[in-house]
Amino acid sequence: MEAFKIFVVEDDEMYAQILSYHLSLNPDYEVQVFTSAKKFLHHLHQKPSLVTLDYSLPDMSGGELLQKIKVQYPDVPVIIVSGQEDIATAVKLLKEGAYDYIVKDDDAKERLWNAVRNARENQSLKEEITYLREEIGKKYEFGKIIKGNSPAIKKVFALMEKAARTNITVSISGETGTGKELVAKAIHYNSTRSKKNFVAVNVAAIPKELIESELFGHEKGSFTGAATRRIGKFEEAHQGTIFLDEIGEMDLNMQSKLLRVLQEREVTRVGGNDITKVDVRVIVATHKDLAEEVRKNNFREDLYYRLLGLPVKMPPLRERANDILLLAKFFIDEFCRDNKLPKLTISQEAQKKLMKYPFPGNVRELKAIMELSAVMANENVIEEENITFSSATSLSDVMMQEMTLREYTNHIIRNFLDKYDNNVMLVAEKLDIGKSTIYRLLKNEEL
Repeated sequence: MEAFKIFVVEDDEMYAQILSYHLSLNPDYEVQVFTSAKKFLHHLHQKPSLVTLDYSLPDMSGGELLQKIKVQYPDVPVIIVSGQEDIATAVKLLKEGAYDYIVKDDDAKERLWNAVRNARENQSLKEEITYLREEIGKKYEFGKIIKGNSPAIKKVFALMEKAARTNITVSISGETGTGKELVAKAIHYNSTRSKKNFVAVNVAAIPKELIESELFGHEKGSFTGAATRRIGKFEEAHQGTIFLDEIGEMDLNMQSKLLRVLQEREVTRVGGNDITKVDVRVIVATHKDLAEEVRKNNFREDLYYRLLGLPVKMPPLRERANDILLLAKFFIDEFCRDNKLPKLTISQEAQKKLMKYPFPGNVRELKAIMELSAVMANENVIEEENITFSSATSLSDVMMQEMTLREYTNHIIRNFLDKYDNNVMLVAEKLDIGKSTIYRLLKNEEL
């Protein structure tokens, strides 16, 4: 572990040696003493872990030296040690960035010891958070978070890279289960804001009467149940990114309040008067056609253009060709690894079955299907019969998609074949079509 370097800046040499001796009792501390601001500044490039600073130096005031330290190394904690118990001065220095203010008295050594220990613990926590954020950033590299080689998904990658290079608002559209939140996270963790918070809010999941408080915060007693003051999601995301999922579900009254916040870059908590400035990158997502919602007067036109920014359209899985098999294998490998199961392969028949299915639930549905197939497999191969689709939802969801009449017909026949265990005679009777038609479609692998 790297030594914790403490620079003691103190013109009283005897007092400096006392502080140095006391701090050096901890073998992890590496203490250096400087008796003037000039000598200290000559060594500041070594970047100490912490500085204890005498407020009354012969060649520069403690306040001036504090400012010089903060300009070069704003994260280095500075503890002011002063012979004067001046509350106004202490408050001023703390506002200017001092970590603590300690008066030279009989308890100064112990208070300094505790302050240094606390500062070191805080530094360790910050380093751990930085490390974790870097690891999260690696996890959310574009190629790792979204699997696929299809032209449709490569187009998404290109847009994500453009989005990550700037702070432009991003609007992500696409069907449920296509990975809109994953795209938002990947953009954030590959942007200059990656070391700050990513705050996700599902607008559709919050009751209409609570969403203002959720987004902008509230003051204690502002409404029944507001027992304490609470900051909102916008404040929580300050200098980071806020992701507003299902933005199309927000009611018109709340839309006008959101528009004001986006325009003014400030929030006022419910029940309060104080204005808080916020610096937030905004990413929104919806499965709705917002332009159509504007035409229907369900969404404000001015908010629509404010949020449009860089549009990213997530392609449905059925338009991603062989990405289906790539993703299927990825989900199988991941599930087997997480559950300590032997490696599984997917048979040719099972692969064909997957390729014919429209996946109305998209990537999310494929993941669930493959995990179930891994559990149902008897050997080290996933067979066709281990692949189970949800007939309760598949046909109704298929009818919501835009396809040709022939594609609709084929999906309806496939649905009935799954429902009646591939009994061609019974399906032909149920649908009032010739059995030869079904056999022909099966032979041509159109079902």
